[in-house]
Amino acid sequence: MYRDEHLLIENTGPVELDSRRLILTRKELELLTMLASNAGEIVPRNILLRTVWGYCEGTRTRTLDVHIRRLRRKLGAFGDTYIQTVFGVGYRFERFRAARPLVRYSLSAYGATA
Repeated sequence: MYRDEHLLIENTGPVELDSRRLILTRKELELLTMLASNAGEIVPRNILLRTVWGYCEGTRTRTLDVHIRRLRRKLGAFGDTYIQTVFGVGYRFERFRAARPLVRYSLSAYGATA
């Protein structure tokens, strides 16, 4: 299970984005769940293909890329934030982090003069 202020992923479904239920295929759910359960870690292509689809080592297919593209589309504006491509290796799920406000410091507060 994964939860943040925008996304909820239950291992067997449902998946909700901003309280709206996403309609995912079984393979999309398996893929998203696997990535989220390894959040922050790079999951190699061959591991995803073997675990989610049962393909053997060395199988060349674009099915993973197609499913990633569909997942990103369904995640909307957050698609590229949550699912990152690590070129030549695999994919990484990144936890959502709200942008922190920029804090400006005054040099005079530190005894500096202009």
